[in-house]
Amino acid sequence: MVIQVCYAVVNGRLNTATSSLMPIFALMRHGISSIGDALREYMNKSRMKPRMMEVRIQENWEQMMGKTIARYTESIQLFDAKLIITTNVAPLKQELNYAKDKIIKLVNEMLGEPAVREVIIK
Repeated sequence: MVIQVCYAVVNGRLNTATSSLMPIFALMRHGISSIGDALREYMNKSRMKPRMMEVRIQENWEQMMGKTIARYTESIQLFDAKLIITTNVAPLKQELNYAKDKIIKLVNEMLGEPAVREVIIK
């Protein structure tokens, strides 16, 4: 006997449904049509979302800003919609200060949502 197990996000909690038809109906009832959709919904409601955004920014930093800036950037952190960029190179700090609006625009476009409202250069 095969028991199908399917996960659905309901009210921010991950629920399981078992039986042969139950998983399909459980997903459809909550507007979720695939496992990918269920995982996306779970990630959007989880507390890990800000950290996942931070990792995505770090992974795409070189592509967005270029090799030179990425090489001299020590760390990138995201706290409460503030992107904190750390570098010890004074001319780079100045350049990043001039480009704050551009950085906000590029990062938000890459993430697909307005996650960054302010850039802080340290």
